[in-house]
Amino acid sequence: MKINLTGKNALVGGSTSGLGKAIAIQLASCGASITIMARNETKLKAVTQELDTSFNQKHNYLVIDFYNFEGYKSILSKFFQSNSVDILVNNTNGPEAGTVFEKTSDDYQKAFDLLFKTTQFTTSLALKSMQENNYGRIINATSMSVKEPINNLVLSNSIRAAVTTWAKTLASSVAINGITVNNILTGIFDTERIKELNLKKAKELGVDVSTILEELQNSIPMKRIGKPEEFAYLVTFLASEYASYITGTNIAIDGGLIKSL
Repeated sequence: MKINLTGKNALVGGSTSGLGKAIAIQLASCGASITIMARNETKLKAVTQELDTSFNQKHNYLVIDFYNFEGYKSILSKFFQSNSVDILVNNTNGPEAGTVFEKTSDDYQKAFDLLFKTTQFTTSLALKSMQENNYGRIINATSMSVKEPINNLVLSNSIRAAVTTWAKTLASSVAINGITVNNILTGIFDTERIKELNLKKAKELGVDVSTILEELQNSIPMKRIGKPEEFAYLVTFLASEYASYITGTNIAIDGGLIKSL
């Protein structure tokens, strides 16, 4: 099986590091032209240069802040006035960790803007050309916590669950147009986000961060955390013609960590 995405345009969120960057690299390696999004222009330029140097097609970037929805909305609207995408990967950084006793209604609203409104709005813009072309791939990077909530990630638990149910509804509505919509339930991967969460937990418990990492690894049946490129392989498959009959699904990639069916 060889995936060929030549001639396809992809828009990838949160793509200057971690899972987003790995996705951009893998899609580009299969021939897609990538527009990456993040708020740090220096990092965006570096990743775009890396893609341009490594692969023959042209790549671009958008400087956006997922936490500033009105600014995000303005930039994306301008982008889609003269651009279209075949592959949309909705991926953002997660909201701050915390329990149900620590978070306020304002925190939930900010998390809703960050995780749900950006995803819904970007998708609504991308859908126009996808419907006209009778082709599209919408892939949402969510979390395993939508199936098994994590105590100190109450904001992510709540809002990502809304994204997955919204995406399921959308999938049924656009399937007739040859557009697939799928959610990836992300497990534990070697990213800055996980390192930050591990460090926070280590400080709270008064232990070394290596102890937290070891506990995490031991909780996973495969006894290791995932590599970003492993996540990117799944995204790239879902973006390909080989996944044309897969839609409305929640696919876990977690080394077997989720215990429920």
